[in-house]
Amino acid sequence: MQFPPYYLVRQKLPSRALTDITGTICAQLDAAGLDHGLKPGAQIAIGVGSRGIANLDRIVGAAVAWWKARGMRPFLFPAMGSHGAATGPGQAQVLARYGLTEESMGCPVRSSLAVVELGATAEGIEVVMDRTAFQADGVMLCGRIKRHTDFAGRLESGLFKMMAIGLGKLAGAQRYHAHGHAIGLEAVIRSVGRQVLGTGKILGGLAILEDAHHQTAHLEVVPVARMERREEELLELSKSWMPRIPLDSVDFLIVNELGKNWSGSGMDPKVINRDIHGNVNPWGMAPPVGRVYVRDIHPLSHGNAIGIGMADAVHRRLVRKVQRKPTYVNGLTSGALACLKIPATFASDRACLEAIWKTTGRLNRADVTYCWIRNTQDLTELAISTNAQVSEAQADSVEKLGSPLELEFDAQGDLTGALSS
Repeated sequence: MQFPPYYLVRQKLPSRALTDITGTICAQLDAAGLDHGLKPGAQIAIGVGSRGIANLDRIVGAAVAWWKARGMRPFLFPAMGSHGAATGPGQAQVLARYGLTEESMGCPVRSSLAVVELGATAEGIEVVMDRTAFQADGVMLCGRIKRHTDFAGRLESGLFKMMAIGLGKLAGAQRYHAHGHAIGLEAVIRSVGRQVLGTGKILGGLAILEDAHHQTAHLEVVPVARMERREEELLELSKSWMPRIPLDSVDFLIVNELGKNWSGSGMDPKVINRDIHGNVNPWGMAPPVGRVYVRDIHPLSHGNAIGIGMADAVHRRLVRKVQRKPTYVNGLTSGALACLKIPATFASDRACLEAIWKTTGRLNRADVTYCWIRNTQDLTELAISTNAQVSEAQADSVEKLGSPLELEFDAQGDLTGALSS
């Protein structure tokens, strides 16, 4: 096809992996004293989300064991808004896929979309909370703090978002996203989170931070009294660890897989430089990307193809795996209708690349720059064309692995090679 060859490269990103997850959690819980004032036998609701968090079963299992050792009766509940096709059984199944079951955790899993009303915030937002959690003696949240896929602020994805969107279930998620169009999602998350904290039901949160290798890098139990400020600080720390595509710009980006396990939007918009409403290159922290091509969907997404509309082109096998109900529920709840659109669809990688290079503004295929990644969460090892310009700020952290390679295709016209699966 006469595209430029590529280098397989590795980004030399520091590893911050914790060596003792269970010990760290127990020490953090001991120091925080979340059990203060609770009587033996108290029911403790542990809220867990729906993302592909590393070591989630070990993290949650350690928290469950700590509460049980103090004579409490912990149980798990899904804190995931409309995910799992917005059904109680569906959300329990999401937890089970991550190894969180009654058998594995040694405690019940209670999943329902029923909510209780908590009144209105000063902004007029009617707040709701998971009824099962509200009826417990106390609630501990267990969630990852990271940049949000769809907006930038001092609070993004984390414990406050879990108190709002997660504990709000389908009813709350729909309501809060609607208010987000008017005042911004960060303002909604803060306002709703404060209202939930005002119930006195929240004991604290177990904050999880991951490094650039998707390894558990920091675990911290955050008490209610300092949750808002501490989450802001932890978000800044998390952002400082996050990788990016190490190029000044790229004509087309090849993504092997999208999926809910990689990102709430299927693909991280701040990696592919798109947003959920169809805008192109809105994020200054990412290199400009001309075209995005997606080859498949991860099995753990279970057909939820939210984010497919951020691509410019997709492989036919991806479209065939789309399950409309979970995809539509997710998109309609968040209001991200552009994420539901099916892009130009091709029967093979070769057919797609032959077609879309002509839309990049390049007159010759030899001038086209490209980058090939597995997914938007794993940017440690990637392929970049030999004519692409590595960002000066990241040049020292990019290591070439061997000699240049040519793009190769199998008999069906699909890419082969180190990153092909």
